[in-house]
Amino acid sequence: MQHINIITRRSFLSQSFKTGMAVAMSTLVDIPFVLKRALAEGTIGLNGKKLLFIWLRGANDGLNTVIPISDDGYYNYGTVAILKDGAANYGASGPCFDATQFADVGGTARTAAQACFSYTNGIALGNGYAALHPSLKFLAPLYNVGDLALIHRVGYPRQSRSHFDSQNYWENGNPNNNVSKDGIFYRTMLESGFANTHPLTGVSIQSSLPLILRGPKAAMTNLSDVKRYQLLGIPDAAAGKAVSSLGAANGFPAADKNSRELLSLHYQNLLNTLPQFQTIVDLLDDVFVDDISTDKDFAYNLFPSSNATNGGFTRPGGGTDANKYVVDTGAYPFFNNLKAAALVLNHTDAIIAGTEVNGSFDTHSNQGGVTGSQPNLLRRIGWAMYALQKYFKNHANKAAWDNLVVVTLSEFGRTTVENSDRGTDHAEASVMFVAGGAVRGRTKGNTTGVYGCSTADAVPWIPGPPNQGGNVDGSMFGIQDRYLKRAYDYRSILGKVIRDHLGATQAQLNRIIPGYTVAGEHLQGGGTSSVDSTPIMAEPPIV
Repeated sequence: MQHINIITRRSFLSQSFKTGMAVAMSTLVDIPFVLKRALAEGTIGLNGKKLLFIWLRGANDGLNTVIPISDDGYYNYGTVAILKDGAANYGASGPCFDATQFADVGGTARTAAQACFSYTNGIALGNGYAALHPSLKFLAPLYNVGDLALIHRVGYPRQSRSHFDSQNYWENGNPNNNVSKDGIFYRTMLESGFANTHPLTGVSIQSSLPLILRGPKAAMTNLSDVKRYQLLGIPDAAAGKAVSSLGAANGFPAADKNSRELLSLHYQNLLNTLPQFQTIVDLLDDVFVDDISTDKDFAYNLFPSSNATNGGFTRPGGGTDANKYVVDTGAYPFFNNLKAAALVLNHTDAIIAGTEVNGSFDTHSNQGGVTGSQPNLLRRIGWAMYALQKYFKNHANKAAWDNLVVVTLSEFGRTTVENSDRGTDHAEASVMFVAGGAVRGRTKGNTTGVYGCSTADAVPWIPGPPNQGGNVDGSMFGIQDRYLKRAYDYRSILGKVIRDHLGATQAQLNRIIPGYTVAGEHLQGGGTSSVDSTPIMAEPPIV
């Protein structure tokens, strides 16, 4: 057993109640402040569907993630550009070019010398136009079975290039509105009606509760360390007394005043939550291992937390091989948090959980092409998606891969020209990953798993000429000759998932994402935005 410690979590009490025990208890449980609504519509929380989010903070370079490799204008990108593989047909349709070396994926064979992370070229995505960065090779098994959608040119009207503002807009669902202080997933949980009946609904595993889960009428849960989720820092030996005291206090007759009912719900939900988290704590040290020989090596740990558990670094016959790390050695805190988020979804009634890669994607200098800072971060994302697929397929309890959607968020993309420090600067549109057994990628009713990176799209990708100099044009240079122009609104992607996966009604979605009520935004059916006259595509058929 662990020693019991207090956790951190956003207080939701009004100023008059922000004192002592009230604040401590409000940081631990999901309780509505004013609104206690029954589940009157929709199936959020009733249909078994769940969502896991990963924030890529700092603004990921979407152009070097899903690469418009058939656009000659891409090769103005400088030292960060990824070249074509002479053996790949980027104009062909079909599965992802198999550079993965997985035992359960067919495709073009690679030599032993090309194993692990020696790939130097873009991985053809079989949509006739685009490629994956070579560090994302572990996405190939998901993509080829239709469990992954890659959505390019994602942004919002009048894009801010401020990290702070743009993250706010992605999380509150109100672009260019800094007054709104509640989040999309918070409103989703409030609409579910579960916040007044379940101790856990929305959970984040990171340093502080993100805006996307904050709001005034119910407190979501944030944990900086799941092992610290216990009662007020009291050691186990005294925990029984503390829990008994809470129970006794909850049953003590008192006048219905001074928000006693609210505090009573605090106490009860705290008591209900403690045993759920003890189950998770007991599983945190478990080693979850791939069920196949990874990368034609041996079965790797799904959530690497040390050099010894990182890919094939520790060799079966003894010794080590740093070339066989599956992720960079700085990734361990992220994978610990990702593992905790997966355990929360799988072993509690929580509907939404997530974590973040904090700030690292702000690659103003030495971004790297095939290797470097951004490629290392992409390796984390590729392996994270693969690990989540294997974990939820092989260890399903209250969450199964077929009932899960994983989404990534990132506040904006990077410039389409390299700066003098061999990096890229703040820009506009970027890429979203949407993964899960519930996702309709290629082979599951769709001919491709790539959206927004093709000349055949409803809002087509317009290629530009090479060596443009001052004569810039094409989608990559559609905004101020240096920014990728959006073709999807991020609210359409999240809205599609919230309604058609989690189970919100359209009326609920209109309250969760207010832009759906504005006809000129065209978030559902597509059209020309009334905000900035930009043509945008309809919700993609991803779930």
